Amino acid sequence: MTKKERYRFVIDYFSVHMPEPETELVYDNPYQLLVAVILSAQCTDKRVNMVTPFIFEKYPDIESLAGASVETVFPLIKSISYPNNKSKHLVGMAQKVLSEFEGEIPMTVNELVTLPGVGRKTANVITSVVQQQPNMAVDTHVFRVSKRIGLVSVKASTPLAVEKELVKNIDTALIHKAHHWLILHGRYTCLARNPKCRECGLQQACLWFQRNN
Repeated sequence: MTKKERYRFVIDYFSVHMPEPETELVYDNPYQLLVAVILSAQCTDKRVNMVTPFIFEKYPDIESLAGASVETVFPLIKSISYPNNKSKHLVGMAQKVLSEFEGEIPMTVNELVTLPGVGRKTANVITSVVQQQPNMAVDTHVFRVSKRIGLVSVKASTPLAVEKELVKNIDTALIHKAHHWLILHGRYTCLARNPKCRECGLQQACLWFQRNN
């Protein structure tokens, strides 16, 4: 199977079995999504979803969060990984959005990465989820799954390299969906330690399966 055929197989499979994938983070607007994604770094979506309702109740918008202190935010997120840094990031992010973007969450990757706590992956998530921009966020799941299947070369050793290969080979209109396809597949089927190969519908296209089974 050529790489082009492999991409076609994977895209066709997910288009049928997961036609409308969505983030598992619970949010109502771009502000809430940005807060949730910042908190989700090295933390499960399930844990983040347990915490964010308390944050949004106390800080329902960017203005209220910008006026908060790190000390008042910390207790709300202390069960999240790296709560000290993330408390600083949330307050700093809100203050910068208020002072430099007139209180509106920016919707370009270049603008978003200027905010505290926002890297390229987070910026790609925000823009692809909110506006379906053709941006591919590469987290550990996307990195692992895309390399196992054989969608990207073994030489793609960084998240940015993987991102570039995926964007190059996936139709622009599907990139925002492909981001979720690969994340969810990695979260529930192509697990890091014990991938559920026997129940995976991508066996025919997957290089990992072919080499290890």
